[in-house]
Amino acid sequence: MPNPTTSDADSVNEAKVMNLGGGSNQARVRDYNERLVLSLIQREGTLSRAEIARRSGLSAQTVTIIARLLERDELVLPGRPVKGRVGQPSIPLALNPDGVFSIGLKIGRRSADLILMDFAGTIRGHLSEAYSYPLPGHIIEFVQDGAEQLKARLSKKLRLRLTGIGVAMPFEMWSWTEQIGASKAEMDAWRQVDMPEELSAATGLATFLENDATAACEAELALAHGREFSSFVYFFVGFFIGGGIVLNHAVYSGPTGNAGALGAVPVGDGPNKVVSLIDRASIHLLETALQESGQDPSQLWQNADGWENLGVPLERWIDATAHHIAMAIVAACAVVDFEAAVIDGGFPGFVRDKLVAATRTSLARLDARGISPVSVQPGLQGSNARAIGAARLPIAARYLMKRSVLFNALGTA
Repeated sequence: MPNPTTSDADSVNEAKVMNLGGGSNQARVRDYNERLVLSLIQREGTLSRAEIARRSGLSAQTVTIIARLLERDELVLPGRPVKGRVGQPSIPLALNPDGVFSIGLKIGRRSADLILMDFAGTIRGHLSEAYSYPLPGHIIEFVQDGAEQLKARLSKKLRLRLTGIGVAMPFEMWSWTEQIGASKAEMDAWRQVDMPEELSAATGLATFLENDATAACEAELALAHGREFSSFVYFFVGFFIGGGIVLNHAVYSGPTGNAGALGAVPVGDGPNKVVSLIDRASIHLLETALQESGQDPSQLWQNADGWENLGVPLERWIDATAHHIAMAIVAACAVVDFEAAVIDGGFPGFVRDKLVAATRTSLARLDARGISPVSVQPGLQGSNARAIGAARLPIAARYLMKRSVLFNALGTA
């Protein structure tokens, strides 16, 4: 499989945003200003025209013109007038949920999820499928059939507003075949397939690709804790643990794209022993523990409610996972002064809450002298974080500014 990078379409859109020049009547500058306005509204939820002008530095007249264009295109909706102490009531603007739609695909090592998401970030449809391990041909069939089912939920008019498919999947899917339980020959099929190209051909929709943990981090940043914290370290506990780091309101991936590869963080594991976080804080360890206790591990992927009955193996897994994540938090905060550590994963909400509580307890026991106290927070997107982050890819590429560019434009980064 080719080395996954940002799609050509995304690069073109980014160039439109970054390479500005000429007067404000040029189409590419209007595109920049419209993206700026939409991004501000998306970040805040609702904003009046006057507040948009104040925050963006655009003139009131320019904001009025842009707002009219966005309302005409049904990308934003006016809210109820808000009366102030003086002057005319202000009318807040919000993103029109029916303005844009996208499909998000999460490809995991034990299951796949396909969602239909609207412009406001609400999931309108959700399909899932569990398997022993992922094969490219099966995934393509699942998406081809599933995309048609999801599109059928939209009216003919709204189907025209479907902007593309975003894919969140582990890079180098063929790695760790032994833990997955697949043969090397089967998983080597991933080396040869260009998933965005195959899915685009199968569905007729533009397709964008991102690492699954990075996509989950992007979803958390854009739709949840990114409104509260400007920097945080993000852990997503899936079949393997991964994550991302947020600096100055933007996901930082580094020059090679490997920043935030938290599974590789070394952690202590008993006297004089050091292992990688991925070997001590991943769901596949719980899967193994269930097998050893005589329980069926398939319920981890097929029945979210079944986690309530996992008993002692789950409690032991939570304690061990929390202990090692706490060590990784200390290591991360020793390098970057993060405001928060956010923990989420492919499990029910009650498991996430127990894991966060246990991590706070473990963190309090560690020697953290020399680092500032860090707030440990539960992720707010849950198991769907990766699919939500994927669904944001085509929307962001066409309608929004990259958050780093947005905050630079506002002078707050």
